[in-house]
Amino acid sequence: MGYGKPYVPRGSVPKPEPSGTTSGTTTGTTKTGTASGSAAGSPHGAAPAGAPSIAGIDERKIEEIVSRVVDRLGGTGSVGGSAGGVTRAPPHGNVPAAEAAGPARKVNIPRGTNGVYPDADSAAKAARRAFEQNEKTPVSTKVKMVEAMRKAVLSNNEKLAQYAVEETGLGRYEDKLAKNRLVAEKTPGPEILQTVAYTGDHGLMLTERAPYGVILAITPTTNPTETILCNAIGMVAAGNSVVFNVHPSAAQVCNWCVHLLNEAIQAAGGPRDVIVSVERPTIETAGILMKHPLVRLIVVTGGPAVVKAAMNSGKKAIGAGPGNPPAVVDETANLAKAADAIVRGATLDNNIVCIAEKEIIAVDSIATELVRQLQKQPVLLLDQRQTRELEKVVLEGDHVNKEWIGKDAGVIAKAAGIGGHGHDLRMILCEVDEQHPFVQHELLMPVIPLFRVKDAVEAIAAALRVEHGFHHTATMHSLNIDNMATMARLCNCSIFVKNEASYAGLALGGEGYTSFTIASPTGEGLTTAVHFTRERRCTLKEAFRFV
Repeated sequence: MGYGKPYVPRGSVPKPEPSGTTSGTTTGTTKTGTASGSAAGSPHGAAPAGAPSIAGIDERKIEEIVSRVVDRLGGTGSVGGSAGGVTRAPPHGNVPAAEAAGPARKVNIPRGTNGVYPDADSAAKAARRAFEQNEKTPVSTKVKMVEAMRKAVLSNNEKLAQYAVEETGLGRYEDKLAKNRLVAEKTPGPEILQTVAYTGDHGLMLTERAPYGVILAITPTTNPTETILCNAIGMVAAGNSVVFNVHPSAAQVCNWCVHLLNEAIQAAGGPRDVIVSVERPTIETAGILMKHPLVRLIVVTGGPAVVKAAMNSGKKAIGAGPGNPPAVVDETANLAKAADAIVRGATLDNNIVCIAEKEIIAVDSIATELVRQLQKQPVLLLDQRQTRELEKVVLEGDHVNKEWIGKDAGVIAKAAGIGGHGHDLRMILCEVDEQHPFVQHELLMPVIPLFRVKDAVEAIAAALRVEHGFHHTATMHSLNIDNMATMARLCNCSIFVKNEASYAGLALGGEGYTSFTIASPTGEGLTTAVHFTRERRCTLKEAFRFV
């Protein structure tokens, strides 16, 4: 396909190691530079006598940070506002099916038929029949079903990545390979559903996880097959069935993915149609399914409009909404490591991943050196004139020009009149001020703005402002524990990554499990099978107490 070689900077692609959840496929790990204490030469001042402290920073400093946020927002007290000259955050670029515009691309992708239905009603009814069977399916069979789903994606990873790029026009083939592999290997299955038991003088009490029934999952064009597999593993492992109403711009590859997963499930002894999709998803089919009497739970991965629609549906909803993740670099950071990590994180799949760094906030004393370190990476630094030309390309008035979402940095640079760069160019860097649209908008492309602030306190305050109160993701590069603890507390995000690329928070080179439905609006965070279950208690009186 001529996609070029994957970007492999130092430390980003680890050596293969055995996976505990898949058969013979490996995932990478990346060493992080988390500090164990404050850097020498830059200690934080002790709290004044009588002032309570949290994580080594006194409450006066914390109040100062909050005060600076409120002052910049015109005294409203809302970090998501637009007062004080700050541009209001635009609509989220990670547009799901219910917000889609424009026809899907015509590409030569195999037609999915297994589990793919022509209309919303027939899909919901098929899923209901499958749920009634899946609810009675033994746990041992569910384990085999999930394992088969993982293998199906790993076996077809190259085609899934290729088709996703071709149909959507977004991202990078090599990065989609990595994302599909991550989800196949690190999405929790039935093993995360643990029974809790209490015994005492009054007998036995069990708390178990029970399925909801039919789940509606609305998925984006940015992470199409990754979200399908991630949601499907968790939902099926929990005993549910799921109807996918995917983004129209990714319908062909998603329907083929659904087809592959159904074949795998059935070969493992699982029910037919436990995963289904609408062949030609639209806003209307999403609305029908949200209101459908057979749908018990709605799970949305997308922008604020469709999350709001789900939350107003009258049904339980899990909403994974927008983000605008800041990357703060303070005066104590290891700048070479910070630059390497920021470029790796911000350019993953051309920045269309919601957790990817969207803007850099640098303390003034180290900003010039940080820019120099960034230029050692596959990064193009623009001057002021070039930045103005780039604005004409990637902005349409006060909004992002969606034509350039997910495109290669070299392609975007050429459109701005800067030639000579190909697929190997990872990122376009420009230095602007905080109010610039590149900072305020979630661009979802490898165009990363940097702005300077006076000190770490102002950097954290600025991070709160530009994140717009989404509480999604933030990163910080620092060797000062107090600064990191303060930013983690005040940003209050679902994911906070210290001294590594943002994707470490998805367990790509970081610890833990992964998820591609990160529910910040509704508070679940990185969703798993646990979030797709109801809690059910069973009590037995005066028995089963043996000690």
